[in-house]
Formats: sequence, structure tokens, C-alpha cells
Amino acid sequence: MRTAVFSSKSYDEEFFTLANVDQAHEFTFLAARLDETTVDLARDHQAVCVFVNDVVNRAVLDRLAAHGVKHIALRCAGYNNVDLKHAKSLGFSIVRVPAYSPHAVAEHAVAMLLALNRHLHKAYNRVREGNFELRGLLGFDLHGKTVTVVGTGKIGAIFATIMRGFGCRILAVDMYRNPDVEKLGATYLSLEEALPQSEVVSLHCPLTPETRHLIDEDKLPLLKPGMLLVNTGRGALVDTPALIEGLKRGIIGGLALDVYEEEEKLFFTDHSGEVITDDVFMRLTTFPNVLITGHQAFFTHEALMGIATTTLGNLTALERDGVCANAV
Repeated sequence: MRTAVFSSKSYDEEFFTLANVDQAHEFTFLAARLDETTVDLARDHQAVCVFVNDVVNRAVLDRLAAHGVKHIALRCAGYNNVDLKHAKSLGFSIVRVPAYSPHAVAEHAVAMLLALNRHLHKAYNRVREGNFELRGLLGFDLHGKTVTVVGTGKIGAIFATIMRGFGCRILAVDMYRNPDVEKLGATYLSLEEALPQSEVVSLHCPLTPETRHLIDEDKLPLLKPGMLLVNTGRGALVDTPALIEGLKRGIIGGLALDVYEEEEKLFFTDHSGEVITDDVFMRLTTFPNVLITGHQAFFTHEALMGIATTTLGNLTALERDGVCANAV
């Protein structure tokens, strides 16, 4: 199938090429992000392959349909950037990668939590400057602490398992209970019940209208003072200005973000030679107890191979059968 791969990087091309060795798909790798200004690059393609920050709104979908594109292949699990209702009304097939390496994201969340708690990012810079002072690097034992996992699908369940291995008490927040998480001894509660008890909160739920700004100004009074918040899910799960207020007031003792609500303007691109004009993001970077990575939680060899293999399998199924088990 002839497919335009938007927002592609060198590693996308590498792994897609490897996965395509025994298949016959034809790819056009495009560095451009899909939006209203770049959609015409999809002309003469049967499918587009998009990532988390590509824009697949009504206007883009209309243009894709006019160009004869029939299929939208997401090389990620989430699909909040797609106008699903309009896409289906136009007859598009939409497929995704529901799971690639949930261990990659869960392990990155744990890594961020450990670095944040023990101030490893600060310690690294100090030692490089010859400063071996320990003042300001005080953390706490995770053993015996209460960790709330919001979203207990595959990633959240793995994160909970790792934290249970640290000797943490696990609280879980999800509409659907995961038996594997319950076997860990986790207690399912509402978010409002769990937050006041938690030294650590980690977000692993999908972005939906119900989960948008799950942690906002109204939730700040419920947070345990000095708690650590980790978000490797989607940026809009949190209201960033509210988090800044929580940091200023000392309610949030540490914040680790691998995602950001306005990240499509920043992430996956080198802006080191530019002035970043996002004042909210830049305010975050001024806090010594904030750790940010650029949406890299998924970025392991196993995950990239899984993404490529599943995406190509999805395209093959659509081409061969017209249906796919990973349809949205």
C-alpha cells in the first residue's frame, strides 16, 4: 500500500524499512507534521501514517478524502488527535497500535519518579561542576509510601507492579478494574478518595473528554502536600497553569512530565537555537523540582520495532481484507 508517513524521523524510516523487508508496502517519509498546510503531500497515496501530534481534523480529513486517501494508520495507541466521527462519515478506515512495549513507558515513568525524588538531574549537573554538596538533594524512601496509579491498563499495570516491588502501597483509579492489579493488593478508589492519601500519583489513562484536565485547580486542595506527580500519558490530562500554582504553593513537591498539552509546537524538533515563546512551558523550566522529557517514554528499540511491525500489519490487513483487528 502506498502510504505517506507524516512527522517521520530517521528512526521511523529505519524501523519501517526493517519491518517491510518481507512485505511490499511503499512509503513516502515526510518530516512535515500533517495539518491543513501539508495535507496536499498525501496526494496519490492510499493511506497516511500519523503520530501523536499530527492534526487530523475535519478540514484535513476533507482534503485527504478529496485526494483519494482511504486509510489512516496511527503509529501510536491514542487517537484523540483524530476527528473520528467525521472520519467515519467519510468512509475512512482508522487503525492504531494499541500496544507496542508497555514496559517502555512504565519503566520511563519509574525512571522519572526516581530521578525526581532523588534529584538526580540536579546532582548530575552539580558533580560536573565539581560541587559535591548534598544540601537540596534530600529525597524520601519509596518503600512504604502510597502510590496512586490513574489508569490501570497494560502500562499502568506494569507501573503498579514495579512500584509494588519497591514495597509501595498501591491505590488504583479506573472505571474498569484490572484483576492483575488487584492481585498486587491494590485498592480501587475514586480519584478524590485516593489523592489525599498519596505521596506519588502517576497518570497512565487515555485522554478523553472525561479525563481532560483530570488534575486541575479544583484538585489542588486534595493533594497531599509535597506529593510527586508523574505524567507519561497525555499532556492535557493536567491543567498546566494549575500545576504551576501547586508548585508555587508547595502543594506539589515535584513534577515529572514526559508530555505537555501544547507539545506539538515543541517536541520532536530541535529548538536549541531559537527563543521558545511558550511562556507556560518556560515557566515550568524555572522550577528546580520539575523534570521534563520530550515525549520519549516510548523510545526503546523494542517499542519502535513493535510500532513498525503492527502498523505494517494493519496496512496489510486493510489491503488484503478491508478490515483490521486494530481498527478504532
